[in-house]
Amino acid sequence: MPDAIALAAEDLGMRKARADPTTLFALAVLAGAFIALGGLFATVVMSSAATGTEITLPYGVTRLLGGLVFSLGLILVIVGGAQLFTGDALMVMAWASGRLKTAEMVRVWVTVWAGNFVGAAGTALLVFLSGQYAFSHGAVAATALYFASAKSGLPVMQAFFLGILCNVLVCLAVWLSLGARSVTDKILAIVFPVSAFVAAGFEHCVANMYFVPLGLLIEWGAPDSLWADLGRRPDALPPIAAGRFLVNLGAVTLGNWIGGAVLVGGVYWFIYRRPGRATH
Repeated sequence: MPDAIALAAEDLGMRKARADPTTLFALAVLAGAFIALGGLFATVVMSSAATGTEITLPYGVTRLLGGLVFSLGLILVIVGGAQLFTGDALMVMAWASGRLKTAEMVRVWVTVWAGNFVGAAGTALLVFLSGQYAFSHGAVAATALYFASAKSGLPVMQAFFLGILCNVLVCLAVWLSLGARSVTDKILAIVFPVSAFVAAGFEHCVANMYFVPLGLLIEWGAPDSLWADLGRRPDALPPIAAGRFLVNLGAVTLGNWIGGAVLVGGVYWFIYRRPGRATH
């Protein structure tokens, strides 16, 4: 029941805060890599429609397919076990109940965010070194470059609000998975909220830690054969603004935090765990 899920969310936050920093960071690196693998899957699935080189599906259908396969990332995090910054926003519930100190919570968030960045960007580097982006005569690279350019070029306030909406859905997926009784239940609980945020075009900071670095690596280091396949020069593409990306990453991170910590964790804490209402 939802009130039991609220207590389970608090207990989970307590366990995360008690983990040793090395383990916490290693699990965060895994989560960054897992989300990146979901991003890799989505990039491949959405490639033909994005480039127009093959059969083009309607926009909504393409986004839906991308969202369904991107769900792999959060499934790996929840079922496989890893630490994801966006999901860890729910730790505010334990803090609001007085079970967790502010310093403990912030330490987890900073450690996990850094580990997520290492895992996601590291996976982008592996994908680049593998040459996978050049598959289908560069169609995958074209989609990767489009994602990186679009995400790095978002206006800051738009990135912020898209981040809020994104993590409402991600944290709802985590919340629903806490009520699951089996692995199948967890997967079903995750797929629809995650598919919804991808289909809607919302912004996830950890996913962007993969998409934009991969685009930059392709822009900076792809061989001439790739640009020949695409029939264009590197300087003919919209540039990926590396400096702008860092600003947007900060805006999306803050938006993700508000969406998860305030609009999901805070609201459910008020409903089920506030003083005088909590069931112990």
